[in-house]
Amino acid sequence: MSGRGDNSRAKPGAPVDMEPLRRAITGCVRSIAGDAEVEVAFANERPGMTGERIRLPELSKRPTAHELAVTRGLGDSMALRLACHDARVHATMAPQGADARAIFDAVEQARVESIGALRMSGMAANLNSMNAEKYAKANFSGIERQEDAPIGEAMAMIVREKLTGQQPPASAGKVLDLWRSFIEDKTGGELDNLLSTINDQQSFARVVRHMLSAMEMAEEYGDEEMEPDSNEESSEEDQPSGQEQDQDEVEDDAGSDAAPAEDSEASDEQMDDGEMDGAEISDDDMSEEGEEDSETPGETRRPNTPFADFNEKVDYHVFTEEFDETTTAQELCDAVELERLRAFLDKQLAHLQGAVGRLANRLQRRLMAQQNRAWDFDLEEGYLDPARLPRLIIDPMQALSFKMERDTQFRDTVVTLLIDNSGSMRGRPITVAATCADILARTLERCGVKVEILGFTTKAWKGGQAREKWLAGGKPQTPGRLNDLRHIIYKSADEPYRRARTNLGLMMREGLLKENIDGEALIWAHNRLLGRREQRRILMMISDGAPVDDSTLSVNPGNYLERHLRAVIEQIETRSPVELLAIGIGHDVTRYYRRAVTIVDADELAGAMTEQLASLFEDQASLPRSRMRRAS
Repeated sequence: MSGRGDNSRAKPGAPVDMEPLRRAITGCVRSIAGDAEVEVAFANERPGMTGERIRLPELSKRPTAHELAVTRGLGDSMALRLACHDARVHATMAPQGADARAIFDAVEQARVESIGALRMSGMAANLNSMNAEKYAKANFSGIERQEDAPIGEAMAMIVREKLTGQQPPASAGKVLDLWRSFIEDKTGGELDNLLSTINDQQSFARVVRHMLSAMEMAEEYGDEEMEPDSNEESSEEDQPSGQEQDQDEVEDDAGSDAAPAEDSEASDEQMDDGEMDGAEISDDDMSEEGEEDSETPGETRRPNTPFADFNEKVDYHVFTEEFDETTTAQELCDAVELERLRAFLDKQLAHLQGAVGRLANRLQRRLMAQQNRAWDFDLEEGYLDPARLPRLIIDPMQALSFKMERDTQFRDTVVTLLIDNSGSMRGRPITVAATCADILARTLERCGVKVEILGFTTKAWKGGQAREKWLAGGKPQTPGRLNDLRHIIYKSADEPYRRARTNLGLMMREGLLKENIDGEALIWAHNRLLGRREQRRILMMISDGAPVDDSTLSVNPGNYLERHLRAVIEQIETRSPVELLAIGIGHDVTRYYRRAVTIVDADELAGAMTEQLASLFEDQASLPRSRMRRAS
């Protein structure tokens, strides 16, 4: 990635120490982007970028020179996007229409990559390897007819050729040849004007608009179009992820799945803003202990909480809550389908059950050991200690002759597992998360600890009915959160594990996982916990990134959801009796949460969850007694 072009140094099949390699790649990405705050993660998922978060594919234990070059090329491409691309200019100059916009986006990506290729020969080699891999996975070499060849990719190829002088890789097949005569005949000399404007995005975009107009795919650009079209639902920060994402999209998704795949990257970084339950909270007394959580939404008594007027204080609002929903697994899926999905989940993780089961048994032993009867001695009050009778007879005024049985603090405890159900969790992460939640619920139930399992996502990609209402209303400025929330109750705290077991299979359902708004999801889960009667309440967030919602971020400031999430976390950690901890899968969440752990591989989730919970209970058990019973 560094531009030296030393790919040959990596010997195929030779073991490589991954951590120094990751650090080197991360350093190169930050250097190219010109931003030391860029976050780079490696995961077995589609590569992508949202904001300043870059996800690269995890390197194998024995990476080949080609694999290293592809990974470095992906990092170079995304870093160049950060360094050389202005999202506002792009949104302003973008044409109407899906086909024209696809070409416009592809050509812009070709521009930023060409800037790097012209400056560094090593970077040019990395980018060429990346594109060659992308075309190979898309099977471009098998395309023989013009109608099967994507014109957007053909345009990107011819633009790279004009800007850098490099021919498309062999894996591109005949895609460019099938469109070359059409493009050159229609655009005339406009292609020759691209190189002179390569470093001026606005001038370059103007030339591209002229080309699209000549190809009769878009209107001629005019100054009256300076207002960006809010109906273009993909924000600029998501477009690069669509480009880089193609590396894995082709092997993981096909046909109708291609569109949501583009968004799954963004949703990897999205976190749910959290449902607006906090704004609807009544002034019920927090000491309502007789009201238990219900399995169905709307039946939980909501006490007064720190979030009663929170959104107004942090300048966060929702365009409409009309289409939000809090639902159960049974309402989203019939019993037969849930059974089938649960069987699929069990089959997928049959080999992991043993390892996770052993961790669960270890957690259970640690918890049960704390329940064994134990006494504190040499107290000033309590039960008279028979072993201290001689001391008391010799000196009746002798103090510290009493004992007291210790309380088992964690018996009166409820734990909520809040699981990110965004598209970026598809595949192994959501499968492991579902299984770990299942086994933890079973284990903690044996120990007398109640467990609630919740999930959060959205009802639709890119805004759903909320965005349609916003468009119909004339697209008012800064509408706030602009999507339809879906909060799912997989298992309520009072529901026995055996009755909720099949519900977790819902996470395996195709099309369930979409986008995520973490801030509002945290508020929702937190307020449910405050309605519980247990003395100790623990909330564990399991997520693989930051909050991202294409629709919301396209019409609000880029940090709108992240700013809200940080404020929600601070409020819970500083003003709430709920104990909050988080586990990040493939992304560093310690910059958000005080008590957090980040895991690289989803397989580590089981250990991380059990260790975090065990440490919580052990910390509580080690606290000094808060109250004593007087000797009668």
